This record gives sequence, C-alpha cells and structure tokens, in this order.
Amino acid sequence: MFHWCADILPGVSAAFTDTGAGNLALHVGDDPAQVELRRAELEQRIGVARQGLRFMNQVHGATVAVMEADTPAPKADAMVSRGLPLAVMVADCIPVLLAGEAVDGPVLAAVHAGRPGIAHGVIPAAVERMKSLGASGIRAWLGPSICGNCYEVPAALQDEVAAAVPTTRSTTSWGTPGLDLPAGARSQLEDAGVEVAYTGVCTLETESLYSYRRNKETGRFAGLVWCHE
Repeated sequence: MFHWCADILPGVSAAFTDTGAGNLALHVGDDPAQVELRRAELEQRIGVARQGLRFMNQVHGATVAVMEADTPAPKADAMVSRGLPLAVMVADCIPVLLAGEAVDGPVLAAVHAGRPGIAHGVIPAAVERMKSLGASGIRAWLGPSICGNCYEVPAALQDEVAAAVPTTRSTTSWGTPGLDLPAGARSQLEDAGVEVAYTGVCTLETESLYSYRRNKETGRFAGLVWCHE
C-alpha cells in the first residue's frame, strides 16, 4: 500500500502510496464507489477518521488553499492546514509534502507540483502561506515523480519553463530536450530556506507506481501528511 512512509515530526507522519493502494482519484474514469472504498481503507490504515483526508480538485495552477475543518475540497494545487490531514494525487507530477512547527502545533502542506505549477511558483507560494500561519523549521518531502532523464518535452516548452526556473532544464537519457521537475522543486525550496529531507524515485521507471507517461489510462497514487497521537 505504501511506497514510503515515515514519522517526520513528533506526532506527524507522511507517506506516498503505490499501486497496491489502488487508484485514489475520482476523475480518471474509475468506479467512484470503489475509489471511495479505497480512500476509506487508506484512512483506516493511517488512523484518520472517515472522510478526514482532505483532497483537492487539482488544476495545474498555483492557488494555495488554507484548510479549516469545514472547508470543502478546493480548486487548488496546494493545501495548508494547522494539522488537518492532507492528500495530493499524482501520476508523474511531484507530490510535495511540507511540515513545520508553530506555537500552536504543526503546520502541514500538500502540493501538486507539475510542470505548470513549478513554473508558476506553487511551491514557494505554499511555503509563504505556511510561514503566514507561524510555521518555522519547515522541511519538504518530494515524492516519486518523472525524472529529468525521462521527461521529454518540445524544445520551445523546455525554454519556456527554464526561463522561469532555470534548474529544470535537462537532457533525456536519449539526448532530447527534457525537464527535471525535482531539480526545479529543490531549487525553489532551497531559495525559500526549506530543507529537502527526501526525494523519491522516477515514476516512469518504477512499475509499482502510476505513470501517465507510461500509460495514459492510469490511476493516481497519493502523497499524505497527517497528525497522530
């Protein structure tokens, strides 16, 4: 069920699921009842109340939503909370999990960082929102995503993204223009003073993870961050 799972702060855990947890997205043509069942099983596994995990309606933008107990699923690509459990779904984009500590407890974030989100600054926007809630000592965990050796793009698109985030420019293993999204994410986090504590494997190269580049008819795995006793 979990590709990776760890305690990241006292009373806070983070995880990235794999295909063993099944597809967790409602927007890919799967049976909604089965998706809800898988989400319920996941919540039970991590000790979160039913429908306690907050999911986003992800749109490849840079909007950051601050989640309260009664906040509905936002149209956003990042969520920040004062301890509420958060989830982000991906299948080649980077699931970025962040955690810091404030006077009144942990501040958490989950970020959907694809090519447009990296270019438009969704990660630094999430960090700034965390800081506005009093978070300090923020660290980041970058989940599995497509790597710079595998993410081929047209040269014009590479130039466009690299103009915004120069560290994203890469060359694929077969010699064509590429984008290294994890490198771009790391540079943005370093510029924001955030330590990167973990970087995941390549989704395209890892059969136990969903990859849209490998198969467009695919599911989504999730990055999760939550508080526990």
